[in-house]
Amino acid sequence: MSNPESFIDEVTEEVRRDRLFAFFRKWGWVGAVAVIAIVGGAAVNEYLKAREAREAQAAGDAVLAAMEAETPEARIDALDAAPASGDAQAALALLKAAEAEEAARADEILAGVEGNAEFPTIYRDLATMKRVMLPETQLSAEERLAALEPLMTPGAPFRVLAEEQAALAEIAMGDNDAALARLQGLMDDADAGRALRDRAAQLIVALGGTVE
Repeated sequence: MSNPESFIDEVTEEVRRDRLFAFFRKWGWVGAVAVIAIVGGAAVNEYLKAREAREAQAAGDAVLAAMEAETPEARIDALDAAPASGDAQAALALLKAAEAEEAARADEILAGVEGNAEFPTIYRDLATMKRVMLPETQLSAEERLAALEPLMTPGAPFRVLAEEQAALAEIAMGDNDAALARLQGLMDDADAGRALRDRAAQLIVALGGTVE
């Protein structure tokens, strides 16, 4: 009985081998294509990474060179010519606003960042803060307060700074009671740093309030 069983096992193994070879002859190209796709995808990915690194290096070099220009106008012109895409465009715009000598020009640049929905929220919020804090801001006290409202939501990155600027806007509007309440809240806010609390305390005293 052992010989027939051995013969059957050998035949079965041969049939399995033939089926395996037939399978590879029919579908082996799929595996080859998959391997090529994986290798090709990895190569393309490495190429894209290298290109992004080169672009970032070029943009960084252009910004450094721009900052060495002698006048603010020349620095702004050089920043305009710097190669940038995506988030880098927002960063360059913020740099240009900082270089602008006229408040109206700085406000115009910042408003462009603030209103560009393609930029990340963090850049747009920062542009709003800078617009509000311009020494000669183009915004009225009411406009500043309205612009700051979205920045004062819980968890917002500039929340406590926005609260401070909102208090200043309320003072400019003559609403000292609202400003005092807001400043007292900042004194108790765990997210407010020491310097901000010191400024809040000074404002409270200047408004005739008492620091608790």
